[in-house]
Amino acid sequence: MANNGLESSLEQTLLKPGCTQAEIEEMCTKAAQTKMHGVCVPPFFVPAAKKALENSDLEIITVVGFPFGYNNINTKAEETKKAISDGATEIDMVMNISAFKSGMINHVADGIDSIKTLCGMNDLPLKVIIESGILTQKEIILAAEICADKEVDFVKTSTGFIGHGATIETVSLLRNILPKTIKIKASGGIKDAQTAQAMLAAGADRIGTSAGFTILEL
Repeated sequence: MANNGLESSLEQTLLKPGCTQAEIEEMCTKAAQTKMHGVCVPPFFVPAAKKALENSDLEIITVVGFPFGYNNINTKAEETKKAISDGATEIDMVMNISAFKSGMINHVADGIDSIKTLCGMNDLPLKVIIESGILTQKEIILAAEICADKEVDFVKTSTGFIGHGATIETVSLLRNILPKTIKIKASGGIKDAQTAQAMLAAGADRIGTSAGFTILEL
């Protein structure tokens, strides 16, 4: 099995369209036998995950505005409220990439600020997904600066659904830009322990992956 440093950084993820409650419950049961950080599940299955993990310390992570991010601010806020009431303990929100690429920077910042406020009121960390695989380097830097200004808890590289996912170069760039108080979640295309370790060495603090059990050789 991989070392505890790697294990505790992993968020075992199941967000594929068509995933079933039985699959979510099986994943949670298996994850509960490890020292992973948590599981990342669709909003609809947060209650099922909460029940499956009722005797576990694992975090229940869910997504907001997933996977494209172009939901309006009020919709994301309601998604967040529902997720929290259902038992989510961490929120991964997709930035409004369409607004960002349209130059509507204030709108993007306001959207992040809204969800950050909701999470803060409930003592939950917020991870903002910037979808780096479809951003230029200049855009990645600007997105990171917006996140830093709003003092989010994490910047997450990717949804895993669009573009090429996490890269060592992007993680390193984010680590150089972001203040130390903001952590990095590398996600998208991380399928083995060597890649996961490389992401952590580049500056990531958390690894989002559907291959957590494979990485831990379970």
